Amino acid sequence: MSGKISSKKYLIDSVILIDHLNGFTKATNWLKKNGALNSAISVVTRAEILVGTSEEERLKITTWLNSFECIIIDKEIADLAAISRNKFRIKLPDAFQVAIALKNNLLLVTRNTKDFNKEMGFVKIPYKI
Repeated sequence: MSGKISSKKYLIDSVILIDHLNGFTKATNWLKKNGALNSAISVVTRAEILVGTSEEERLKITTWLNSFECIIIDKEIADLAAISRNKFRIKLPDAFQVAIALKNNLLLVTRNTKDFNKEMGFVKIPYKI
């Protein structure tokens, strides 16, 4: 996919989806309010979520993930991820999240304050646990 995702506001990081799947009310409430209509996920998030699923859960979770627009990684995002990794000194999967958010003018919604912070200018921390 190339170009900006104009109808979306948020790129949801995997920790938010994992919190929801683990029954954290704050995550569930945020997703109910902002969900798939205002949000997208990346292929990185999709893979991270599916890695943690059992065979029995996979179909249900895959169906749920399919309700979100899923942004793929292209050459431009790969290049921007490399720059972001160096600039913010973060792991490559996190750099891909940054690059996807920046390229698509989305706020990265996460609870991961170790690797991301509001001072980055494109990060939203919707709740704390």
